[in-house]
Amino acid sequence: MSWLWVIIVGLVLGLIARAIIPGKQHIPLWLTILCGIVGSFLGNAVAGWIGVAETRGVDWTRHVLQLVGAIVVVFLVDKLWRTIRGNKAKRGSGQRA
Repeated sequence: MSWLWVIIVGLVLGLIARAIIPGKQHIPLWLTILCGIVGSFLGNAVAGWIGVAETRGVDWTRHVLQLVGAIVVVFLVDKLWRTIRGNKAKRGSGQRA
């Protein structure tokens, strides 16, 4: 059951991150989920480092850090995805990269 929650959280964080980042992202849904998962782990790590991983009530700081992590990861992966896919498209059309 915990893996299911990891995937759901990754999906939600990834989609929110894509909605916040201006412009259109060109990464597929499966990669959005992975970016959300990685962003969640990064946010949890930062929350642990600054001492706010466990608080009473809702852990708003940890959740915001997870979202910030997802935004950063989605942004960087989208740039990398466009670069990689752009180079493949150029080679496929007979142009040299």
